[in-house]
Amino acid sequence: MRLRTLLAAVALAAASVIAGPAANATPIDSGHFTDSFTETFDCDGTPTQHDSTANVNFTFNQRGGKNVFPYYRESVHGTDVFTNLDTGGTYTNHFTANSRDHKIVDNGDGTITIYGQGSGTSVWRDQFNKVVLKDTGQIRYAFDVDYNGTPGNPDDDIEVPDSFRIIRESTGTNIIDRDFCEDFVLFTS
Repeated sequence: MRLRTLLAAVALAAASVIAGPAANATPIDSGHFTDSFTETFDCDGTPTQHDSTANVNFTFNQRGGKNVFPYYRESVHGTDVFTNLDTGGTYTNHFTANSRDHKIVDNGDGTITIYGQGSGTSVWRDQFNKVVLKDTGQIRYAFDVDYNGTPGNPDDDIEVPDSFRIIRESTGTNIIDRDFCEDFVLFTS
């Protein structure tokens, strides 16, 4: 598993629910929740346990004026702990991600294009709690949504398949071309 693939998966998961609120609008929906799980897998021959916890806050707001489409905002922070089951060493990622809808455009055909942005940090620590990798940055993207004839109701919206696209590549430190399993063994042995 490559680190870039792991980070891209996190970014895409966050992007699938991205949008932003108005300053004084009453939220359509808002809340917070915690998502936790544990899984085990083989990381290129090394037995691995992955413990993950993410805390999520979100808000759907209706903005004023002629735009009837709700905007979404989300902030996430959490920890991923990867344990080398052979050595007991850990490789830990503390992450934050903030995303929001920047602009929504009515395409006039029953779909909208949501332009969003996301930013965040990912700080990786070895088994001795020493920072070994750090990734920061911001990304801009867009995706299309079929709003099923109810522009003010996001409950029946459907993302148009294969419509997600990057508008501006990630800025920041951007850890790339690293092999996750190689790093995992290096930092847990």
